Amino acid sequence: MTRQELIDQRMAGEAREAQLRLHTRRHFIRESAMGLGALAIGYMIGGCGNNSLPATTAVAFDPAHPLLPKSPPFAGKARSVIYLHMAGAPSQLELFDYKPELMKMDGQDCPPSLMEGKQFAFIRGVPKMLGPQAKFSRHGQSGSWVSENLPHFSTVVDEVSFLKAVTTDQFNHAPAQLLMHTGSPRLGRPSIGSWVTYGLGTDNQNLPGFVVLTSGGSFPDAGKSVWGSGFLPSVYQGVQCRSEGDPVLFINDPDGMSRNVRRASVDAINAANMQEYKEYNDPEILSRISQYEMAFRMQITAPEVMNINDEPSYIHEMYGTKPGEACFANNVLLARKLVEKGVRFVQLFDWGWDAHGDNASNSLNIGMINKYRSIDKPVTALLLDLKQRGLLEETLVVWGGEFGRTPMMENRNGAQNPFKGRDHHTDAFTIWMAGGGIKKGITYGETDEIGYYAIKGKVEAYDIQATILNQLGFNHETFTYPFQGRPFRLTDVAGKVINEIIA
Repeated sequence: MTRQELIDQRMAGEAREAQLRLHTRRHFIRESAMGLGALAIGYMIGGCGNNSLPATTAVAFDPAHPLLPKSPPFAGKARSVIYLHMAGAPSQLELFDYKPELMKMDGQDCPPSLMEGKQFAFIRGVPKMLGPQAKFSRHGQSGSWVSENLPHFSTVVDEVSFLKAVTTDQFNHAPAQLLMHTGSPRLGRPSIGSWVTYGLGTDNQNLPGFVVLTSGGSFPDAGKSVWGSGFLPSVYQGVQCRSEGDPVLFINDPDGMSRNVRRASVDAINAANMQEYKEYNDPEILSRISQYEMAFRMQITAPEVMNINDEPSYIHEMYGTKPGEACFANNVLLARKLVEKGVRFVQLFDWGWDAHGDNASNSLNIGMINKYRSIDKPVTALLLDLKQRGLLEETLVVWGGEFGRTPMMENRNGAQNPFKGRDHHTDAFTIWMAGGGIKKGITYGETDEIGYYAIKGKVEAYDIQATILNQLGFNHETFTYPFQGRPFRLTDVAGKVINEIIA
């Protein structure tokens, strides 16, 4: 062997040694650290007895095919969810929670007892009480109270279960939205749509399992985190689509690229990704491969599903849609089309419900009327349309905001605003559910005579999340995902199913 060959052999050996050391460190950090932590935790828990933690629900997770349909632990009454979130928090006192006693107090100074020990966003000094800024009447066989602001919705109240005593402990928009949708007021937890698609997959492999549609001109205050996947594999995060133009940016092939060339490019990218997976065994790489494949399939399916132009004229009239525009009505119709095509969870965020009364555009008695009108027809149409298609019983529809509104008028720096508005309120607000095995035409929960405190049937975000999971076939206490050495769940360590509204 020549001197040069000896040098080459030695250098090759040193390179292999360096690569082995690098792989060993990477393997230890990436693969073993959590395992050692889990061993330690398991030992400590084992010393306390096997019943320290509830049993968990194992979800069959196939990293190569993460969205394949899965069966829930027990038969759920709902197969899909449409969640309509009014970002900014609508006033329950102008929509569903009728308080004639509050009208009698209109313009009076707020009693000091209502202010003591409370936190508000913009109330300073002694505010004035503010009576309902709408007329109310009973509707349907259920006799449910609905204001004049929702004349169309008042015709379908017998399909709905109202939760009148919802509470929260977050009075700022972003943390309250995060709590409602991820079970935590802080960043980093998976959204409820991500949990659902992780647990159930989706019935249509050519579309995402979790689709998000936004309207109102802005994102929710919490941003895209309210549809993020947190510590779940990223394939389960919500896919935001648009109701005008291409449903997803760059969904069409560039000029000069054929379908076959696109297929070949995706195959080449995924071959490189698979090679990386074999080297590092990172399941996120398989998620990336799955997402490339999904994007390719969506090029055929999504444009057709996301096109509302072909809907008959009576459907457009029914929903109040405006083809070619980005609006809430269009998104509601798209939500129906998506669940009809097998999408598991459709999340709508409509921004602009923060009725502070800063100016005429968002005062309760002027600007908010436009918001009420923008949702009245489409939400009513959604319930009727799902019902006539035989989809309502297997589709759970949820409507609400992140908190409620105060029965006193907002003021800033001790001065009353010229435009009437209400401040953030954590102690009482209204959410309603329909379809998906929910009782029809009932009201659960009650607030006091001015709508300030929940006095009967009090529920919180965790209870709503537990109920949604229950209707889909999951026990919220055992439906978990291992993270940082312990099983995490959507409802954390709280929550109870609201059995009173389940059929």
